[in-house]
Amino acid sequence: MCGIVGIYSHEPVAAELYDSLIHLQHRGQDAAGILTCDERFYSRHGLGLVREIFTPGDVLPLKGNIGIAHTRYPTAGGYSESDIQPLWIGSPRGIALAHNGNIVNYPELADEIRLKQHRHLNSSLDSEALLLMLADKLATGSYADNDDEDFFRQLCKAVKHIYRRMEGSYSIVSVVIGKGLVAFRDPHGIRPLVWGERKRKDGASDYIFASETTAFYALGFEPKGDLQPGEVAYVSRSGKLFRQVVEAREFRPCVFEYVYFARPDSTLDGVSVYRSRLRMGQNLARRWKEIHPGHIPDVVIPAPFTANTAALSFAHELGVRYSEGLYKNPFIGRTFIMPNQKARSRSVRYKLTPQRTEIENKIVLIVDDSIVRGTTSREIVKMVREFGAKAIYFVSTCPPIKNPCFYGIDIPSRAELIAANHTEEQIRKYLGVDILMYQNQEDLVEAVTRRGQHHIKQPCMACMDGDYICGNITEQKIAILERQRETDRRSAAEKQGDGK
Repeated sequence: MCGIVGIYSHEPVAAELYDSLIHLQHRGQDAAGILTCDERFYSRHGLGLVREIFTPGDVLPLKGNIGIAHTRYPTAGGYSESDIQPLWIGSPRGIALAHNGNIVNYPELADEIRLKQHRHLNSSLDSEALLLMLADKLATGSYADNDDEDFFRQLCKAVKHIYRRMEGSYSIVSVVIGKGLVAFRDPHGIRPLVWGERKRKDGASDYIFASETTAFYALGFEPKGDLQPGEVAYVSRSGKLFRQVVEAREFRPCVFEYVYFARPDSTLDGVSVYRSRLRMGQNLARRWKEIHPGHIPDVVIPAPFTANTAALSFAHELGVRYSEGLYKNPFIGRTFIMPNQKARSRSVRYKLTPQRTEIENKIVLIVDDSIVRGTTSREIVKMVREFGAKAIYFVSTCPPIKNPCFYGIDIPSRAELIAANHTEEQIRKYLGVDILMYQNQEDLVEAVTRRGQHHIKQPCMACMDGDYICGNITEQKIAILERQRETDRRSAAEKQGDGK
């Protein structure tokens, strides 16, 4: 999972791209990059958090009124400067690209690029295959250089070729020198891509395309909705917006965006993330009353911050007190997207401090967004026990996660997923809680789809139900992809250990 943003403006965009990355920091903490464009590219990138990478002196020299930016959380590729986006090439035409998602058939495409086309790959990113394919198809097509409509027709043909060849998830923002800003979304709409417009006093418009709406208000953009599955958008240098759905298939947006990844103030595919989480807590509490009517806690506390919204509605539905019994240090990163298990476990006690007055001698119910590996949840339970809880109940707003994700979230191999290898009772004992309860799949889907002007019938829940919508995911392919992920992780760990 990554954060991407592209802006077309009538003024320099570098500072607004930086501000957008700050608002998308929760989507990736490993690296970030900004690229702007006039008649050439200007770029700056680095490893770490956005505020650690960029200074005003870095941002101000990035010229141009069009640009894209990216904050990285790796699910593919390594951990080096060459694996930071945006990526760009200078020939046959200058094209830059930032990608959120994961290409399932990248190994086959990479072999084709290296062994048949005899070309060099500069990174280990699947995004580079996307960039090369887009560049090739734009270069081989014929269009009048000064005709935006003609270019857009060729762009749609190029993207349609990508849709036919690329299997997996991809939301893209791109810059083409001499042409403008491009954005497109995969035919299943797995990864989010929203857009907004900012009207200027002279009647002209600026445009933004991003993973979430989080930065829109601060930058003065009005949310206009989402790019549809299989849709291409293009803003020409003169500011004209072109949009076309090139190839749409079954719409399957990722449900984990609503459970965990997206910021609660976002609206994705017509659904308020905040409201969907309220409904997750409400549905979970109603089921709790059916299954455990005699077990009413003294206090409901969230595993902060992602579960706060669901815990609030859970407590309201039960009629018990909600309390933020775990204080979270906001300067420690999100443990789920940390690079390895050791870092995740260590950071739990760094970032969370139990409040004894809210826990001691009480029956505590902890609401968490999900249980992936189980180690973070176990550490939280230990801390609450140490601060004197009489009993601990634990509920997850997400159903058991039993399968790896191959569409852009680092939900790892089945060997690392606690629900893939243990019964619910075994998990309860491992966590050390008195009662454990998961949300069921039907209630989760209902929570996401109950309200909103959307067209979501069934979100992607492959990590829960094993229903992979694309990529021909077989048991054999799962084994191959899991081995590749393990190889990538070892390589990244070695590079970090060497200080690279």
